[in-house]
Amino acid sequence: MNKIEIMPVMGLPIIKEEADLGELISKAAERQGTPIQEGDIIVVTHVAVSKAEGNIINLDKIVPSPFAMTIAKEMNKDPALIEVILRESNSIIRMGNGHLITETKHGLICANAGVDRSNIPGERKVAPLPKDPDLSARRIRQRIKEVTGKDVAVLISDTHGRALRRGQINIAIGIAGIKPIRDRRGETDLFGYTLRIKQTAIADELCSAAELVIGQANEGIPVAIIRGYPYQKTEEASLKDLLWPKEKALFI
Repeated sequence: MNKIEIMPVMGLPIIKEEADLGELISKAAERQGTPIQEGDIIVVTHVAVSKAEGNIINLDKIVPSPFAMTIAKEMNKDPALIEVILRESNSIIRMGNGHLITETKHGLICANAGVDRSNIPGERKVAPLPKDPDLSARRIRQRIKEVTGKDVAVLISDTHGRALRRGQINIAIGIAGIKPIRDRRGETDLFGYTLRIKQTAIADELCSAAELVIGQANEGIPVAIIRGYPYQKTEEASLKDLLWPKEKALFI
């Protein structure tokens, strides 16, 4: 019987700028008795990555534009925060009822351009998404291989809402070493019908599964190891593989 394990990586220090995430993760996994193995999937929160890359912004040092000031007044939000969100966005998709939905520089559609205020020391500091999440994932993957000798997949995760669904789930925003979609078109179901459109976003499903042990609030666990899931390896994985073309979008 196949078994999938999801293990939190405990005992990591507070992540600071220039932290060697690959080494920290590898050593913490070793210390807790779950050393990284060949084929593991490592899920890392975007806030941890942004911290390590120094991508933290002090809102007190931001000068809001007139446009940001206007939006902030309409939404009763911090003008400096709105300015950061706008800088991280290609465009505003929806705005109202205190919510600002944008398209990020990466092509993601999400609230506040993914700018996060949780798990960051300092009330006036925020963490935008990594500048290049795929590159971040590749670097962590390479460093883990250097430290452990094991070839793994790495996913950078973030918390996102969904259209017309309550609650949030974690999705993949950075991908390395794993094909993010399982294309099941051409397979047959239990009754012999040929599947024609089914493609499973396994990278997103894995990130959501990892969130069950990573947690959202004060647990201080930014990393999880998923073991036993059979995935297709690739050196060409990208967030772009998961993005739906705008011309086919029904909700924007």
